[in-house]
Amino acid sequence: MQMTDSRIIAAAPGIVWEALLDPEVLKDCVPGCETLTGNPEDGFEATVVQKVGPVKAKFTGVVTLSDRIEGERLTLTGEGKGGAAGFAKGVAHVTLAPTTTENGTEATALSYEVEAKVGGKLAQLGSRIIDGFARKMADEFFGRFQDAVEGPDDSGAESEDGTGGDGNESDGAAKKGWFRRVLGKD
Repeated sequence: MQMTDSRIIAAAPGIVWEALLDPEVLKDCVPGCETLTGNPEDGFEATVVQKVGPVKAKFTGVVTLSDRIEGERLTLTGEGKGGAAGFAKGVAHVTLAPTTTENGTEATALSYEVEAKVGGKLAQLGSRIIDGFARKMADEFFGRFQDAVEGPDDSGAESEDGTGGDGNESDGAAKKGWFRRVLGKD
């Protein structure tokens, strides 16, 4: 199975790069992730619980990062085992490029190409179910990642004080994502 997609993240490439390498950000962004330990140099180990069709499993796996060019690109290679449910292997090539948003603020175009394989009971579910699940997981991961970096979409989303995302902030700027707040960067 292969997938490609891209999205614009309203943050500088350096901030997006830091978030891609941060284990806490990654743990929060991976749907079903129970644990994630490690670092970008040595790789990450994770435990993820997912249900694909009728098959629910706890996957343990390892993700390594390679072909890193700071602020521009990296390759993530992962392999997870889910016991009797089977296994999943994949490679994701992620590319970052500076761009601007419609209102002229600095942003990052994040593009990815994913190639994945599954085996065991998962493979028996058929490519239509597996492909749909993989797309849903990728969309959810990058949606959560975008929220962590830039904050949730302000169209009707509730802010931390429960007032809604209707521009009630004193300076009128969009709410920063939690990762950018931790970094103290705009």
